[in-house]
Amino acid sequence: MKNTLSIQLKAILFSGLWFSLPLSLPAQKGPITEHLKVENLVNPVGLDEKNPRFSWRIKSSRRNTTQSAYELEVHLGPSFTKGQALWSSGKTVSSESLFIPYKGAALQPSTCYYWRVRIWDDQGKRSPWSKVSYWTTGLLAPDNWKAEWIAYAGKEQENRPSPFFRKGFNLKGKSVKSALLHVTARGMYIPYLNGKKVGEDFFTPGWTSYHHRIQYQSYDVKDMLNQEDNALGVVLGNGWYRGYIGFQDQKDYYGHELSLLLQLNIRYDDGSEDTIISDRTWHSNPGPLLSSELYHGEVYDSRRELVGWNTTNFNDGDWKKVKVLPAPQAEIVATINEPVKKQEKITPLAIITTPKGEKVLDFGQNLVGTVGFQVKGNPGDSVVLRHAEVLDKAGNFYTDNLRNARQEVCYILKGNDEEYYQPNFTFQGFRYVHVKKYPGDIIKDNFRAWVLHSDIKPTGHFQTSNPLINQLQKNIQWGQKGNFLDVPTDCPQRDERLGWTGDAQVFFKTAAFNFDVKNFFSKWLTDLSLDQKDNGSVPYVVPNALGDNTFGSAGWGDAATIIPWQLYQVYGDKRRLEQHYPSMKAWVEYMRRESKDYLWQKGFHFGDWLFYRPDDDNSGRAAVTDKYLIAQCFFAHSTQNLIHAAQTLGFNEDVDEYSQLLSKIKKAFLNEYLTPNGRLVSGTQTAYVLALHFDMLPEELRQRAADRLEQNIHAYNKHITTGFLGTPYICHVLTRFGKEDLAYDLLLQKSYPSWLYPVTRGATTIWERWDGIKPDSTFQTPTMNSFNHYAYGAIGDWMYQHLAGIQCDAPACKKVVIQPKPGGGFTHVKGSYQSPYGTVGASWSMKDNRITLSVEVPPNTSATVFIPDAAGQAVKENGQSLKKAKGVLKVWEQEGNKVIEIGSGNYQFESEME
Repeated sequence: MKNTLSIQLKAILFSGLWFSLPLSLPAQKGPITEHLKVENLVNPVGLDEKNPRFSWRIKSSRRNTTQSAYELEVHLGPSFTKGQALWSSGKTVSSESLFIPYKGAALQPSTCYYWRVRIWDDQGKRSPWSKVSYWTTGLLAPDNWKAEWIAYAGKEQENRPSPFFRKGFNLKGKSVKSALLHVTARGMYIPYLNGKKVGEDFFTPGWTSYHHRIQYQSYDVKDMLNQEDNALGVVLGNGWYRGYIGFQDQKDYYGHELSLLLQLNIRYDDGSEDTIISDRTWHSNPGPLLSSELYHGEVYDSRRELVGWNTTNFNDGDWKKVKVLPAPQAEIVATINEPVKKQEKITPLAIITTPKGEKVLDFGQNLVGTVGFQVKGNPGDSVVLRHAEVLDKAGNFYTDNLRNARQEVCYILKGNDEEYYQPNFTFQGFRYVHVKKYPGDIIKDNFRAWVLHSDIKPTGHFQTSNPLINQLQKNIQWGQKGNFLDVPTDCPQRDERLGWTGDAQVFFKTAAFNFDVKNFFSKWLTDLSLDQKDNGSVPYVVPNALGDNTFGSAGWGDAATIIPWQLYQVYGDKRRLEQHYPSMKAWVEYMRRESKDYLWQKGFHFGDWLFYRPDDDNSGRAAVTDKYLIAQCFFAHSTQNLIHAAQTLGFNEDVDEYSQLLSKIKKAFLNEYLTPNGRLVSGTQTAYVLALHFDMLPEELRQRAADRLEQNIHAYNKHITTGFLGTPYICHVLTRFGKEDLAYDLLLQKSYPSWLYPVTRGATTIWERWDGIKPDSTFQTPTMNSFNHYAYGAIGDWMYQHLAGIQCDAPACKKVVIQPKPGGGFTHVKGSYQSPYGTVGASWSMKDNRITLSVEVPPNTSATVFIPDAAGQAVKENGQSLKKAKGVLKVWEQEGNKVIEIGSGNYQFESEME
């Protein structure tokens, strides 16, 4: 038998079938399942999905592991008694491990469900059951809300101090089985139970299109309850609902009165239930938080503190009874995205005395969050902190670019003992803090900056042999963290902080490499569709806080098609794509109606916003791109995205209709914007980049257009001149047309305008303008000069895909392409990406013309690896020839590269480069 097997293996090897047939491997441990998620969340509390979906990852030490089947069970308790499953999928033959829908009995509100999964691999080996995971339902239906909206009944004061609410209740000694607190507000809220804050969230209920929907959050509070007396307390802040948002001191955009909606659902071990709700039995009173504004900061007078106000031992006899308000027309919906939380704690690097004599803390990083501080002084003493991003040329504290945003925190001491304060309902964008007032000596250790952002988990890592590029990557990530506070804002410091659609769409791919943004953008896209006009026009900002006349700009409105399609590509969630499809279609139809003979040449457009604009309009190479040319390109691009979505969802009639429309859009573009000799009427970098990236030109004219793009870049001495719309694609286009050396020249350029120019000026985030700080150290116009603006950080997508070489060739990276493009003097690059299936890694190094490429491919996926310039060269994997390497499925050569198809596992390839 042994000799027969040996002969069969030799026959397979010599026949060449080894490329496609798996070889026998030494006995190894079987696969396991891990990283269990429900609706892309780990153990979520408060889901309103009637048929939630389950996902998991596979871990295996064996190369080329795939899933052949799975079995999934859902139980009402964590014990998983055999035969007692609420729902079981049974053994299901499938390789799918993402978004498997629940198909059991109807779910009940405020209930915890437990689940586990096991899989069979491609060799028939069964994994053990996973660790038990769970999710908890929310209220599931509007009728399950019994609570009423309540508000402070007293006279509103000028500064609009925050109202405090409380209610006591008694459980009569009953043993609690489960307790879920569901809460929301018009405004922001912080909940307390028996004197302790509930949860770790900030700025709840988050910012949505409040006219249409308001989110609520759910918290498991079983372990916070006493068996007898209990006390609920809630404090409200202005937030986005009635605080200052937008421009021109706009406030009360959604409403003028703060209000609370709260429901505590309790189940006891004896089977009985209680429901504690917000109603007219609650009491309310103003307290020490005299003012709270997102732009302007907070004023807190600790002398007015209501000691014990949220505990059972407090007498609220002099508090006012609340008033009950009518319910809003807006829908109350469960939260699907991650809340804002504290992330990092940063100590000041130094205390600076400026030329003006001001004491300034330098935290060394432009960040978003708040400063907590310790202080001791006399009653009535105060601490006043002002926040800013930069110092001016002379080294003084600079706030002109904040416009009307004060970014100031004032704390008034009650005195004598040491006190601590951290703001509640505001955040600042800053690196520097001017300690305007402070009793006693200013000591670094008395101050801590707390970084705040949505609790999105890191997914990307990127590092190279070039320190400046490494800093650029850090700047991109810090810019993302600072602007991902529940919505993707443009900037976190001045009187704006809005969810600009153009900024979001250009940055989405980079954002998805760096962090898991699936739920974050799914939530935001829902608000986009709700704020979208009936005619399909999309607002400039989402949620729309700018009014009815701020809609319909090309490149901004296209967020309605670009992000949903890219969201599907990155995460593979077909349900979300179908949800957003009507919005995609409506935007394309809006553009069609706005066009004449399929040319879109009307309306206001931002164009290639903040492009490089020297005074060279008469030089023949100006960077100003025709805005209607840009609009036509995005008209085509959105239509193409809609076609892709329709194909994916099986909407065949739409595929046919919009394919015909796309052909007409491109024909109109050629007739209007292309000369007979193949020259665009706008000869800018952005014009050629968009025309090439969106395939607006016939195949035979594309290389010539790429050459003209190259000529333009050389005319600017290898500098970029693109703005928000051209920048994300320029290096992709250069690489696509064989000009990666020029892409590296742009990436590594250090003088203005370039990505590295701000790095050389000490930037720790991405700037709004290429020259926010000019070469002479003066500033760009202060009315629009943010130093934390992520749009130009969209280069990160190219760095992951072509510098590290990590690309996805199928939704959710089910198929991976590893194709690094060495160049630019880099000697090593290391990148990794946590895809929905697991870690995709690519790390390469160059030494003595030899390249070493390490690759990691997660189980249940496959990869195609390109070894650059290795055609005709001997390539080894972990010291062995490719024919002997386990997991190698196929090898061929293509355009000078050695191409290797592999299954999952860790590999190390080595080759001489030509």
